[in-house]
Amino acid sequence: MWFDLTHDQSTKELASQFEDTCDCSLAKNAMLPDGQQVDMICIHFDRPDTPGLRRLLEIKRTVPATPITMFTVQHSEELAVWAMRSSVWEYMVLPLSPPERKRYLTAVVQLCELRRNARGQGKTSQIDHSPTLPDSIRLTSGHQKHQALNHIMLYIDQHFRDSIDQRDLAKRCGMTTFRFSRLFKEANGLGFTDYVLNKRMSFAKELLDNSQMPITSIGYEAGFKDPSYFARAFKQYAGCTPSEHRSAQQMRTATPAQAIPDEASMEAIENLVHSLEG
Repeated sequence: MWFDLTHDQSTKELASQFEDTCDCSLAKNAMLPDGQQVDMICIHFDRPDTPGLRRLLEIKRTVPATPITMFTVQHSEELAVWAMRSSVWEYMVLPLSPPERKRYLTAVVQLCELRRNARGQGKTSQIDHSPTLPDSIRLTSGHQKHQALNHIMLYIDQHFRDSIDQRDLAKRCGMTTFRFSRLFKEANGLGFTDYVLNKRMSFAKELLDNSQMPITSIGYEAGFKDPSYFARAFKQYAGCTPSEHRSAQQMRTATPAQAIPDEASMEAIENLVHSLEG
């Protein structure tokens, strides 16, 4: 479902880029259709303004369980942070490059499969939800140095739920374990163990939010052999236990929508729009 919040009403042209993969429909009068279930809400901005950002929050509160993608031509670091804090599922800067469009569509398809697999039966493939690297850094010496890890990162992303030996990965790269560990942290901002743990936690959170699997089974599915360790690690990661997280998510879904954002949200939006205009 697409919402056209542009000033030149250009969403139909953007949505046409996705029609070969997705069933796209444009919301009439920027209103949610009653009773219609959608897999993704896409909100298209050219220059985000206060009414448009407030409308995004209203939509999010009306259908909190439906993921939202925000497309925008005008971009700033402050806007991206605001989108993240507003629980926008994906933030996309236009125009899209072919690789970024392909990555996004792959992630959407995987998300839909996960959400529809209510019982969580069988192994579910990981959602590749990470953006591609900006072109501006692709040719830097640092990026060239980290290319040695590229095939290893793909392996980790596909097998993070399994037992992975860092020493074995270092050998695959032709490195000592010390050098591999140092380069891995330099390239990813996290040590190897923390990186794998975050992958598992993110995957577990997706299952808690989008399936009815027992919590113990989710722990095993995410790669944890000890349910007690899973519960402790999740609490350290998310600030609450898995059962508390699921209960809070269910309460958010069941809570009636608030039509108007609170004063703090409105003030934050006003400041954000002023920074974009400055």
